Amino acid sequence: MPVTSPKTATTSLKLDPTMKERVQQIAATRRRTPHWVMREAVEQYVEREEKREQLRQNALDAWSHYQTTGLHVTSEEADAWLAKLEAGEDAKTPKCHV
Repeated sequence: MPVTSPKTATTSLKLDPTMKERVQQIAATRRRTPHWVMREAVEQYVEREEKREQLRQNALDAWSHYQTTGLHVTSEEADAWLAKLEAGEDAKTPKCHV
């Protein structure tokens, strides 16, 4: 008989009494359970940290690409392009150069 894994897993979390009270207050205010508040907090934290790590990795990749190729745009070129976008213009991305 195949074993199926549950859609959720139980874990424990130890909070100091002050933090526990804060979570309970938020839960009461939101008309949610403390469990829901903590699960929501963990989910938002993990999503934020995953995005932060992806941004960091993208920056490292861009730096590595620059070091390898030397291709870049100047800050003036980037600022001018961004100003056009901000003004609502359909501006093309500046060409990279060495």
